[in-house]
Amino acid sequence: MSSMKPELEQINLLDYTYTLPEDRIAKFPLAERDKSKLLILESQKITHTQFNKITSYLTPEDTLFFNDTKVIPARLYFRKNTGAIVEIFLLHPISPSEVHSAMISNQSCTWACAIGNLKRLRNEQILLREVDSGGQKFDLQAKLIDYDKQIVEFFWNNVEISFAELLTLVGEIPLPHYLNREAEESDKENYQTVYAKNQGAVAAPTAGLHFTKELLEEIQKSGVKLDYLTLHVAGGTFQPIRHEKIIDHPMHSEQMVISKKNIENLLNSQRIIAVGTTSMRTLESLYWYGVKLMSLADSSFQISKLMPYRYNSEVLPTRAEAFGEVLNYMQNNKLEKISGETEIMIVPSYSFSVCDGLITNFHLPSTTLILLVAAFIGEAWREVYQQALDNDYRFLSFGDSSLLFR
Repeated sequence: MSSMKPELEQINLLDYTYTLPEDRIAKFPLAERDKSKLLILESQKITHTQFNKITSYLTPEDTLFFNDTKVIPARLYFRKNTGAIVEIFLLHPISPSEVHSAMISNQSCTWACAIGNLKRLRNEQILLREVDSGGQKFDLQAKLIDYDKQIVEFFWNNVEISFAELLTLVGEIPLPHYLNREAEESDKENYQTVYAKNQGAVAAPTAGLHFTKELLEEIQKSGVKLDYLTLHVAGGTFQPIRHEKIIDHPMHSEQMVISKKNIENLLNSQRIIAVGTTSMRTLESLYWYGVKLMSLADSSFQISKLMPYRYNSEVLPTRAEAFGEVLNYMQNNKLEKISGETEIMIVPSYSFSVCDGLITNFHLPSTTLILLVAAFIGEAWREVYQQALDNDYRFLSFGDSSLLFR
């Protein structure tokens, strides 16, 4: 292990900005998901095509790794006795702390939240909201138990209803703030990938929004392998960087669930393509977990923000060695799945160990996501974004896509 890379200290956020006109932000998705534009960067050459032609740019050597998290209706509204509306936005569970357990809990659970009109709650004991489940009515109570940390305990007196079911009755899909519009009924389907399965994300892994079931079948028939892992996207993914030094930016922690089958597929993969930045964060974090098991004899699956930058890249294990270590650990402990947390920060100077390709949308300037893209393809990110702007690409969550090879 070596000291922190000096390049990290020298990253200037102003070098990772560009002008994004408001009219280039896609407020709504296209009627047909796979008809979006697709920019391909391979061997420093840029090609423009349509997303439904992506199979032509993939080979049987490729494995696509998708994030199968499912967006929950994480935006809740309560009315105070005075009539004032209070918005509670779920960020991540505190008790139970594991996302799956929080979603299936009944009668109570506690979440870290972002609360609109927080000051109005300073002297408020409990907020109430009536819930109607097929004619059966009961109360949902929200109690602020930590004002500074915005931690809220939820109670409901219906043992037959899980928290996940409760959210579908009273919650709204949490569209990103930059879309600048209210959620609509159609967003329940549009802001969800067709393969979404495990509930717990408060934002969609938007690179996956371009895939249809038919396109996935076509890709698979061409000999490309598909695999699904889970990272529950947290609210911090949209957090702007407000610090002069990038390394001072507090990275949000996100929960991951990995299966033994995922590890076996990774070990058998020749070229690994992450579908989205969340899949990339998961895959790279998994590699660092293997490194941790090898070098620190520490089995806790928690990857800290700057862990990758403390190692000398010349003496790091291969991805096969690192994943082999994780597989051995799971076999020895008879585990079919492992869950962990990552706050990994992927910025220029990061040494990629897993991903050879990345499918991703076009991101906001001066964010951790644009830094991740710049880390992956280097200075080519400027030409990619300029060409996207010059060729009328739509940007952000409901926008167009890119397939980038390192």
